[in-house]
Amino acid sequence: MKMIIKGGRVIDPARDIDETMDLLIEDGAIAACGRLGEGAVDGAEVIEATGKWVVPGLIDVHTHLREPGQEEKEDIGSGARAAVAGGFTAIAAMANTVPPVDNRPLVEYVLNRGRVANAARVYPIGAVSKGLKGEELAELADMAEGGAIAFSDDGKPVMNAELMRLALQYAQMLNRPVIAHEEDRNLFSDGAMHFGYWSSMLGLRGIPAVAEETMVARDLMLAEVTGGHVHIAHVSTARSAALIREAKGRGVKVTAEAAVHHLILTDEAVATSGYDSNTKVNPPLRPQSDVNALREALNDGTIDCLVTDHAPHHEDDKNVEYPLAAFGISGLETALPLLLSELVAKGQLTPARLVTLYSTNPARIFGLPGGTLAEGAPADVTVIDPAALYAVDPRKFYSKGKNTPFAGQVLRGRAVATIVGGQLKMRDGQVLV
Repeated sequence: MKMIIKGGRVIDPARDIDETMDLLIEDGAIAACGRLGEGAVDGAEVIEATGKWVVPGLIDVHTHLREPGQEEKEDIGSGARAAVAGGFTAIAAMANTVPPVDNRPLVEYVLNRGRVANAARVYPIGAVSKGLKGEELAELADMAEGGAIAFSDDGKPVMNAELMRLALQYAQMLNRPVIAHEEDRNLFSDGAMHFGYWSSMLGLRGIPAVAEETMVARDLMLAEVTGGHVHIAHVSTARSAALIREAKGRGVKVTAEAAVHHLILTDEAVATSGYDSNTKVNPPLRPQSDVNALREALNDGTIDCLVTDHAPHHEDDKNVEYPLAAFGISGLETALPLLLSELVAKGQLTPARLVTLYSTNPARIFGLPGGTLAEGAPADVTVIDPAALYAVDPRKFYSKGKNTPFAGQVLRGRAVATIVGGQLKMRDGQVLV
């Protein structure tokens, strides 16, 4: 199969390329990138990309696909289709399913279900501990052989420091990162939002920033002592970013990610939305000072990846009193439009940096194919129209999760084509699988 994407602005930070050119795809791989002659078009499917960006396929390394066990919230097929609808060619699925993905058969199950879905590539993340109980290491080597790209108890912290130390040591031998959900459960208590002015005004129990920051500090020290690779999930505070920046400066093997909603919303949104439970996330939305610090950390290299932390829920989990509602936002279909509207269009993030954070770096950090449009690379490509208007309507989501605080907003910029392995999976907002 032959495809040519003509006249787009090709942005490939891995090769320091940002210029108008054509992209030729043959047999599932990038065949050529440059100003191609008319002969190259013969027999090819043509995608006209004038005025659009052509970038390496976006990769989201932090999603919750809920399968096995909670398919009423999401399944691997619906999540993979939501991914390509949002411009993602690959996603990584966290292990906090029911039962947890804490063994090789379940790792292989996730991989196989992703292949059957035939939309975005789906990579499994294995649990750190058996049953996510934080008591005994899961069979990390067996899961790695089965295809797990990393290990995490995300959704829960690894409170036992000795278990975390062992996990970092073993994962280092397997050349896999340990993704740390940083939350001291004793400080977290049963909080519902950030502890501060707005939690006091709204009468909601708060989650202090230090609940995250103390665990970040602990795991940075454990990574330093073991030489293991810790990847800090969904960084949400200025102090966490500062701790990571300092640790990188002294050579600790640490990478970090920020979720899109933590870069857009503040804890005041709980008030202005009238206690909309779709603003309830974990870690919680933080004050503007933290949002500003995270945006700075995107650009100075402290934060390596952008993620959605896609957390779909059934409406019954959200349509309850705020303290009782489940944590999470369904983010796969809104992440890119939000970033384009709120950061790129306002000059706070360059297009090249966006691609670095959402494609080049995730591929490099997690050892995944893609992340570049170099000749011979897999033909995973996202075509972006920075001028297209996107009205957020959860009823039209491909995800089963309709839980978003951005409903009704009109954003500028979205993916208009998603190509995985040389196959067109989404065009003009319509998923083709």
